[in-house]
Amino acid sequence: MGQALARRYHDAGWRLALVARRQQAMADWVQRQGLDPARITLHAADVTQPDSVIAAAHACMASQGVPDVVIANAGISHGMDSSERADLDVMQQILATNVLGMAATFQAFIRPMRERGSGSLVGIASVAGIRGLPGHGAYCSSKAAALTYCESLRGELHGSGVRVVTLLPGYIATPMTAGDHFSLPFLLSADQFAERAQRAIAAGASYRVIPWQMGVVAKLLRLLPNAVFDRLFAGRPRKPRLTPRPLTGVVAPADPVAPGTPDVPAASCADPDTPGHHPAPPSTP
Repeated sequence: MGQALARRYHDAGWRLALVARRQQAMADWVQRQGLDPARITLHAADVTQPDSVIAAAHACMASQGVPDVVIANAGISHGMDSSERADLDVMQQILATNVLGMAATFQAFIRPMRERGSGSLVGIASVAGIRGLPGHGAYCSSKAAALTYCESLRGELHGSGVRVVTLLPGYIATPMTAGDHFSLPFLLSADQFAERAQRAIAAGASYRVIPWQMGVVAKLLRLLPNAVFDRLFAGRPRKPRLTPRPLTGVVAPADPVAPGTPDVPAASCADPDTPGHHPAPPSTP
């Protein structure tokens, strides 16, 4: 999704600051896509290491100024068996990426945006955060935390001129969903998601489910009595579990990378053609 967002904002004339773990792979991707390097800066960071992300944010502002839009697209997903000790380490990785990574992405930009009186902080959450699914405890809880974090931040910044936008994708066709062996209703391509996300951000939405049909499904599931919900999802296929890696190592990107494509986590952008607007910030994971 990050790559699709980057392409869409680039094609709309924005300047971009892109953040990923592998800077050279990201540079190769930019070249293959035929993007204008004069409008793009690249920064390397590990989203599970807050100081790494914050350093990239400061480097972005030093070279491009305070951005207009920051998109935190960090996210990984793995199945979980709560009876397995090793899966607690997987859960720690998921929470570090999906929750702390988002907060770290925003942190350095909040004060300068507030002082300027404008800007948008965009958090990519998920409809999976609306209700917990069996075998997905780590991912669902991380996205629920991302939702409430964005809601809290929105209240914190109310009246400052800085908007907080929470986007909740449904099923998006990315490498992260390619291994899912269960129904993916209302599946969108990454480009379709990016187009709708860009519209929602431009419209100043504070909360948007993409596609809207998944918002209806999620609300209906929320209304189901627990006993009905539990029976409905009993025996549902689950994501494969992951052998955990130490948090000091490199963690998989939001959309696990297909061969030959870099992990561009998200586009952080600003319109270079509008007076008073500044170039784009980084986004991470």
